[in-house]
Amino acid sequence: MGSTDDNRPGDRGAAGANDLPHLFQKNQNLALALLESASQGILSIDRLGRIVLVNRRAEEMFGYTREELLGARIEILLPESRRARHSQERDDYFRRPRIRPMGIGMDLAGRRKDGSEFPLEVSLSNIETEEGLFGIAFVSDISQRKLLEEQLTHAQKMEAVGRLAGGVAHDFNNMLTVINGYNRMILDELSPLDPLRGHAEEILKAADRAAAITNQLLAFSRRQIMRPCVLDVNSVLANTQKMLQRLIGEDVQLVLKPARPVGHIKADPTHIEQAIVNLAVNARDAMPTGGKITIETANVHLDETYTRTHLGVHPGEFVMIAVSDTGHGMDSETRRHIFEPFFTTKGPGKGTGLGLATVYGMVKQSGGDIWVYSELGKGSTFKLYFPRVSDPLSESAGSDLEQARTNGSETVLVVEDEKAVRELTLKMMRQLGYTVLAAASGAEAIEISRSHPGQIALLLTDVVMPNMSGRQVADSLAGTRPGMKVLYLSGYTEDTVIHHGVLDDGVDFLPKPFSREVLARKVRDILAE
Repeated sequence: MGSTDDNRPGDRGAAGANDLPHLFQKNQNLALALLESASQGILSIDRLGRIVLVNRRAEEMFGYTREELLGARIEILLPESRRARHSQERDDYFRRPRIRPMGIGMDLAGRRKDGSEFPLEVSLSNIETEEGLFGIAFVSDISQRKLLEEQLTHAQKMEAVGRLAGGVAHDFNNMLTVINGYNRMILDELSPLDPLRGHAEEILKAADRAAAITNQLLAFSRRQIMRPCVLDVNSVLANTQKMLQRLIGEDVQLVLKPARPVGHIKADPTHIEQAIVNLAVNARDAMPTGGKITIETANVHLDETYTRTHLGVHPGEFVMIAVSDTGHGMDSETRRHIFEPFFTTKGPGKGTGLGLATVYGMVKQSGGDIWVYSELGKGSTFKLYFPRVSDPLSESAGSDLEQARTNGSETVLVVEDEKAVRELTLKMMRQLGYTVLAAASGAEAIEISRSHPGQIALLLTDVVMPNMSGRQVADSLAGTRPGMKVLYLSGYTEDTVIHHGVLDDGVDFLPKPFSREVLARKVRDILAE
């Protein structure tokens, strides 16, 4: 008795033959379902370039209905500048058809029904039927990918420039420390009526301006020292209102729209103030004949739609600070470069090109994000987003600058590899009454400490030095001198005592350049603890 196998190929008999139309219809329906559910846009054209097939994703991508596309030339989906050339290439292809795919993963540009252009990834193939040769295009909108690639490239460029800027700032701040320090000593020796006093004061002003530039370099490179605390952005905004009005002038109207209540953020308040000021000054410069600047705050939720196109940002609750102006606005090319250091649309001598780059660096260093919208003739809006925190507000450190005593008599060990900075620091500390030991390297400092019979109250050390960093010197001496305090000095930290811009717990730090008065107060504060 024979067995039967319904799945084997071969003659299925009359019943099988009767099933063929049903199977054909079923497969056709399956093919149509696959076509409509595809994540890519799929289009087919005949040899005249007329669209003969289009799926739902292609309709969504280009903004046309199926009825509008069927029978239309494929060139309507291309930028006008590409249409003539594409038509010629298409004609050439159909005259000399090739069996192999026409192209896979090509980056091209598409044009929507509303006229907007966007980047596409296109793979082309063809199919030969009884009705002739047809071209098939598989199309993906890669706008999001291109945007993320641009953001990644920008972030990498900023990181590279930041490393360079950090190194330059370190050397530059060493020189400024010497210039400032000795210049102040000269001023101390000159009487108020001395004709040379004006020259010395101009040197001091120039050095202060140079120090401000190095501070901007560190800001955009995200290497500024942060002292984050939990704060209310409305309070920061209120504290800057008078200064903002003074900076923007009488012909510009300043409008503040703080949301109440608004969430807390964790950031350095001086950085938030500087970001607001820089944006306000940038807005003022965009309105030479006057206008209006609006600064508002709000609680916002950033969803995946936003974070998918903003590198490093995760969905969640944020506090927004928005600065808008009624100025001349920017074109798309300018918007692409506005956060790059030294990029400026202003004339020579009218800015360093670091203002917006500084804002970008400070916002990113604080864990936030920045977004800009602008059109020519319609003004600009910059939105700063900072992660919202539930922690209570930090207690104000106050502004008690009481200077009860700045001199001292303790013994201080100064470690500095730059001779000019070392000699200046020695003179400053001796003028303040301290007994000073000096070392040009970490190894020399360890030897001096070993041979010194008395107490050393304070280690005053540069952070970045060859062979042994200031942190390593402090760690090496901690075992033999457990009561010795440490004050780090540097123009650039390289994450030795600072990580992601935040000081390690228990670390005292004084950035270069510094004055004798600032050094005196800092040393006394540490020794008095």
